[in-house]
Amino acid sequence: MLPYWFSAMTMKSVGSAALKMVEEVRRQFKTIPGLMEGRAKPDYANCVKISTDASLREMIPPGALVMLTPLITGTLFGVETLAGVLAGSLVSGVQVAISASNTGGAWDNAKKYIEAGVSEHAKSLGPKGSDAHKAAVIGDTIGDPLKDTSGPSLNILIKLMAVESLVFAPFFAAHGGLLFKYL
Repeated sequence: MLPYWFSAMTMKSVGSAALKMVEEVRRQFKTIPGLMEGRAKPDYANCVKISTDASLREMIPPGALVMLTPLITGTLFGVETLAGVLAGSLVSGVQVAISASNTGGAWDNAKKYIEAGVSEHAKSLGPKGSDAHKAAVIGDTIGDPLKDTSGPSLNILIKLMAVESLVFAPFFAAHGGLLFKYL
């Protein structure tokens, strides 16, 4: 369950960061004279700042999920339950990571395939602006964060949870399972 939750959090983070960037670009078009006509330069530094701030701020909840899950599980439920959480995260995390990376890449390439129009099949789908192209653009919009954010970051989830569990294993073995000791 954790990889799915983590992946949803990262996708939502990308969406909210993109929304902030869209708002900034719209603001610049409204407030900087000549920008729309190409006579003025945009404020690149502010866009970079928005991206950086959003990236760091939006990764706090997924990072907390990854860091706190082994600590809470090992402390409250013990090493056996933690081993189950790690095994489940490994099995489902690898599957979700591979699926996200491949699906995102396929959706990205579908748009490129339609835009290139090289084969007869691609030509039959229509030019840019056709319904097939519009659908492929939507797929690409979702696919890029899947293949560039969620897929690769799930590898970090798996590794970080395992390493953290190994580091705290002596503590969990000696003091873990507090919930069962007091029930």
